Order: sequence, then C-alpha cells, then structure tokens
Amino acid sequence: MSPVSEARRFATAAVATPHYLASHAGAAVLRNGGNAMDAAIAANLVLGVVAPYTCGIGGDCFALVWDGALHGYNGSGRAPATATPEALLEIIGPADPGRGGETASGGATSNQHRAMPRHGPLTITVPGAVDAWFALLGRFGTRSFAELAEPASAYAANGFPLTAAGATRIRSGRPAEPGWGEWDKVYGGAAAGGRLVQPDLARTLRAVAGGGADAFYRGEIGAAVADHVQRLGGLLDAGDLAAHRGEWVQPLEGRYRDLAVAELPPNSQGSAALLALHLLDRAGPLPPDGPDRQHRLIEAVALALAERDAHLSDPDHMLLPPGALADPERAAAVAAGRGAPVAGPARGCGGDTAYLGAVDGSGLCVSLIQSNYTGFGSGVTVPGCGINLHNRGAYFSLDPSHVNVVAPGKRTLHTLMPALARRDGRPWLVFGTMGADGQLQTQVQLLARLVDDGADPAAALDAPRWVVDPGDFSVRAEDRFPAAVVEGLRRHGHRLTRIGPYEDGMGHAHVIRIDAEGLTAASDPRCEGLAAGF
Repeated sequence: MSPVSEARRFATAAVATPHYLASHAGAAVLRNGGNAMDAAIAANLVLGVVAPYTCGIGGDCFALVWDGALHGYNGSGRAPATATPEALLEIIGPADPGRGGETASGGATSNQHRAMPRHGPLTITVPGAVDAWFALLGRFGTRSFAELAEPASAYAANGFPLTAAGATRIRSGRPAEPGWGEWDKVYGGAAAGGRLVQPDLARTLRAVAGGGADAFYRGEIGAAVADHVQRLGGLLDAGDLAAHRGEWVQPLEGRYRDLAVAELPPNSQGSAALLALHLLDRAGPLPPDGPDRQHRLIEAVALALAERDAHLSDPDHMLLPPGALADPERAAAVAAGRGAPVAGPARGCGGDTAYLGAVDGSGLCVSLIQSNYTGFGSGVTVPGCGINLHNRGAYFSLDPSHVNVVAPGKRTLHTLMPALARRDGRPWLVFGTMGADGQLQTQVQLLARLVDDGADPAAALDAPRWVVDPGDFSVRAEDRFPAAVVEGLRRHGHRLTRIGPYEDGMGHAHVIRIDAEGLTAASDPRCEGLAAGF
C-alpha cells in the first residue's frame, strides 16, 4: 500500500511535523491556549525524543516567525576555537598516496586538502538548539519551557511505542564506532512494537527545564559534553559551549510569481533557493507537467547549487554580501552566463532533519527546522546525558582556498532553511522540509505545484520528486515519474537514476496554507508525520 498524504482543514490553528506524537503534543498546546511558538517548541522537544535519528538537544535550530512582521533566528553553533585546517589535518593524518577527495560543502580536494570526516568527534560544532528554544520562547511564547518540555520528558522517561519505520531508522543509524559513546546502551535493543526508554535524556531535559540554557552551555551538562568530546580527541571544549549565543537575523525575501518568499540569510542556504526561484520566474510560465518542465526546474536548481557552493558560508567570512544570491540581478547575471555547472565527484544529498510549522488563531506563524545533520549526527552519544551530538562540522572544507573552509569560531554553510511565503502582504504558506542539500530543491518543486498548478498541499507533497547531487549534478528520481518523463530528461542530457516510490532522501516536507476559509495543512507521506489542530 502506498503512503497517503491527506490535507486537513482547520478553522483556527494547526501544526504539522514529521512524527504524529510531536504533532499531537503541539496541537494539545494550541487547544490549551498556547500560541504557535509554544506549540512549535513543545513539538520540537518531542521530536528529539521520538525521532532521535533526525534531531534533538545536541543539534542546531533555525526559525522564521511572522507576527505582523518577519523575524529570523539563526541557532547554528560555531566551530571550536582551535579548529583550523592545520589542526584537523594533523589529527586526521595525510591522504592516501594517489587518492584525492572531496569537501563536504563542495569542490574537489587534493591529497594535501583532505575532506572533513563524515562522523566522529572532529565533526562536532557547538549545538545551537537549546539557546534557540529559549530565545524564541522568550520573545514570542506564552508558556514556560518547563511546561512545554514535560511531554518530551515523559516520553523519554516512560518510553513510547516504536513503529517499524522508527525501528528501521534507529538500526540504520548505529555509528561506525560504537565506542564513541553510549549509542548501543540507549538504542541497541530498539525494535518495532517495543518501547524506547531514554532515562538519561529525560534527566537532561528536566535539568535544562530547571536551569535554562545556562544548564546546557555553562553548567554540568556542558561540562559532561565537553569532557567526553575531549576524551575522544575532538576539539570542542567547555569554553566553546560557554561562549555560544544565537543570532536574530533579518530574513531575505524574493519573488516567485505573485508570492514574496522569505528565507533566512547565510550561513543558511536559503538565498540559493531564492536564486533558483528568480531564475524560474524570469524564464516565464512553466511548461505543462512533463520532461520539459522538470528539465527547467532541474537546471535552475543545479545553477543555484553551484552558486551556493561557490559563495555561501558564515557571512563574516564571505566575499559577497550576504544577500547577493537573493538579488534578482544575480539571477539575471547567472542566466546570462548560463552554461552547465562544472561537475565534480558525486557527493550524495543525505541528511536527517525535522521541519515543522505552526499557525495559531492570532495569525502568529512559526516555520522551524532542527537537525542532527545525518542520522544520529556525529555518532557520539554522551554518557549519562542521552545527548546525540550533531556532525554539522562535516560540512566544512579543509581546503584553505574554499569559502567554507573551517576556521575558529566559524559557522559552516548550513542546509537548514525554514520558509514562509506571503501573498498580498499576508502569510499564505508556512513550509519547509528535511533533506540537507535537497531542501532547496524540494521547496522549489513544491512551489511549482502549489503556485503554478494550484495544487492542494497534500497533492503537492504526494507528487513524485527528484534530487540533484550538488557534486556531479546527477539526478535521482522517484520511480513514480512516468517513463516518458524519465526518458525525456535523459534526452535533455541528465544522468538520471530511478529510486523507490517514496524515499526519505526526497525530503519530509510539511505545508500549512492560510486563506480566507481557514488553514489547510498536510504532512509528507514519506514520514510518520501528521497535520493536527482545530
């Protein structure tokens, strides 16, 4: 049986997340008088417990908020103060003779400039989520963190039933080196139909609820995190955690048809999505759904990915202004110089993240995304804390000539990109997706169906999708695309591989549409999600 995506109509408030238990928690907050931010934080905390292979207390968090004006929060952590290419290469060691490599954020590497590891202690940057939760709640929330954390704490302490999909994701997330931490102790016995209990995580959540962000960054939890990473040979230390602060940022907006689409500025990749949308917008109406349409979308995405990897990073380290890729004139220049982007080695687009949206009766809109980066992140589960530390540092380059080269206190180019679209000045869509490099690609495909075709949110989410590899620009496409589309794309010159019908790698996207009749919300059929509200 194929998954089913169902659009749900709500008159007042809605929340959509990639796990039904998190959606129920968020909807309960809304029904009890909490607002959209309260619901988003409660749902996010539950996601970190029931879907630990996507997000959690050891990751980063970004958000877009509308309360009559647009607000953005960048909750990404920085590299350790001692993180230089030289320091990392000394630990990693020389490249194998005769072998090159590839940076996680694009570009080939030489033997002298090896790639960052994909997992392990060297990939750990400061987790920014805890600070983000308290900052967002302090500005927009109406409930205490302790109250909102209680459902997540209860699921961690008492357990919750694992579905077959959840158990499969856990098994596939076992780290290559279990000795990095307590992954086996916490998750080793997970099985479909059983209960996953995480008592250490429950204690950590309650300690943070009682002591605030300081308990995580500047208290016993932070000390335990830093000590463990240091014992493993990583660079993150207590000073890096104590120095962390997230950042309120001004969102960027671009045009697509009659919409103003809001994204976060760098180090988020959001401006690359705006570049792709501007390229499509200036090219005029899309052809009917078929190979010519998909070719045009793929070409715009490939150009945007190439520009992203060439220019985006921590804005303090970029050569271009932070909003450069979002400028319509940039799209004009890119279109005028159009040619196939230079391909390098294939990189893959995998990443595990949780996107969620929430809207309440007052019109407060929250578009929030939180991530471990890949699966359980670095594979380091901190003993006694139940914290899975993310591996966002894997996205850095070790090539000194690359814009995204690692540096002390630097934030890497980040795939997290919550989105919000306005029509006639009023919010119309709260949307986003997981999928690492595929996030901007899924957003583009969704907008083509929602705006150009006028599709229902559920139909747009259910439609087959593709993802372009940002290294060699090959394409993986779900096998629900008609054969004529696949063959047509190959005639256009795309190297295309067909994959399964509903693949995680195509993203877990969620949409809340706001119109005069109320809210229409839908969750991606590729996950265990749910749209809930009243």
